[in-house]
Amino acid sequence: MATSSSPSRLTFRRTRAAVAVILFALAAYGFTQLGRFLTKEDAIQKADAIAVLAGTRMDRPLEAVDLYKQGYAPRIVLSYGVPEASFVALTSRGVKIPPEADEAREIFIKLGVPADAIVLPPRIHDNTAQEAQTLRELAVENGWRRIIVVTSRYHLRRAGFAMRREMAGSGVDVEMHGTRYEKVDPDHWWTTRVDLRWVLDEGAKLIAYELGLDA
Repeated sequence: MATSSSPSRLTFRRTRAAVAVILFALAAYGFTQLGRFLTKEDAIQKADAIAVLAGTRMDRPLEAVDLYKQGYAPRIVLSYGVPEASFVALTSRGVKIPPEADEAREIFIKLGVPADAIVLPPRIHDNTAQEAQTLRELAVENGWRRIIVVTSRYHLRRAGFAMRREMAGSGVDVEMHGTRYEKVDPDHWWTTRVDLRWVLDEGAKLIAYELGLDA
């Protein structure tokens, strides 16, 4: 003869089901908020320099020009990134393509930024951590106390982590600012291929940073 479940067993099952629903809701909410988490930027104020991280041809640099013209800082720092292998191959065939940082510098001057307001360290950077090291050296050498760092919006969280880790103990404040010239949708990041790739890539690299690795 079948026996009915005891009240305590029924209560346990209902509690377990409620917990499962709550965990699912939290997971779904976290999923939708991941884009906003990665794109969190700081409220900026006047600084000693605007630093442009390598990675785009003009999306990031043009944002820096706008900030410079709005009076946020008296100078812009550009970064050399590792050139594509195809650029090296073209150079060997007699076709020279200028690095993106050199091209940005020339465009800055055409847009009215004085040449002496553009800082272009000769070092080639392979990742954001190396750019952070260069910025710390420049800040310490020149007595800078605040730097606005311009990058892509989905790159903000990871880049900010790298910058603040490197600047720790230096007395230099870093303010992270995303470019408006890249069209992304953090609120619906899972709906487009571009946003989805950004989030998956940056999410993985952010984990690597938390583990103490450079990326």
